[in-house]
Amino acid sequence: MVSSTDIAQRIIEAILAQRLAPGTRLGEQNLSMLFDCSRTLVREALVRLAARGIVTVSSRRGWFVVQPSHEEAREAFEARRVIETGLIRRQSPVNKSAIKRLRQHVKQEQAALKGSDIGQRSYLLGDFHVCLAECLGNQLLADTLRDYTARTTLIAMLYQSTHDAVQSCQDHVAIVEALERGDTAHAEALMEEHIGQVQAALRLAPADDPLADLRQALAPVTPPSVAAVAAPASPTPPETYLGALL
Repeated sequence: MVSSTDIAQRIIEAILAQRLAPGTRLGEQNLSMLFDCSRTLVREALVRLAARGIVTVSSRRGWFVVQPSHEEAREAFEARRVIETGLIRRQSPVNKSAIKRLRQHVKQEQAALKGSDIGQRSYLLGDFHVCLAECLGNQLLADTLRDYTARTTLIAMLYQSTHDAVQSCQDHVAIVEALERGDTAHAEALMEEHIGQVQAALRLAPADDPLADLRQALAPVTPPSVAAVAAPASPTPPETYLGALL
């Protein structure tokens, strides 16, 4: 039989795969039918996720996937930066079995980049960070990182990240190579840069602009110039971290 832990884990995985968007309503009845279990079990899972900052509840409207604010987005990335760089900094040389597992993970990422399953691609890119924490021997922080990675995935969806999935994978490869050489200082610097690039790719309006959304919606719509229409189409840009989901 399914447990509340199983239900919570499935919801986290769906977020990492970008199959549950910020603000998605999670109806207790629908989830109980889907998992063939009681609403009590579903509610227990949702309460756990609420305590972990993944879902929120309204007394009249029900349960929803969170929609992080600008400040919450900044805090989530800062938390990941502190945890992940700290893990690497305190690490002694990584053993061969851990390196082998990390190399296998990046190979799966590379294979996913060549395929059409955007969900699998997103999940693997996020799960790399959880896998790294496990390989560095800290399961508690790995569990914490899973939640923070899910939250930053929601942030990327909500704020339309332009970060390139191919670049993310290349960053992961470079981090693993540095760890394999025993160069933890370089691996830490690479992780710091990687998280910073992902954060910088968010399309965040100034936090103190209360008219940001309305300003964007009412921006002038300028017809393309004749020269622009006549010019040859530019090559299709690489798929972003969000893939084609949005």
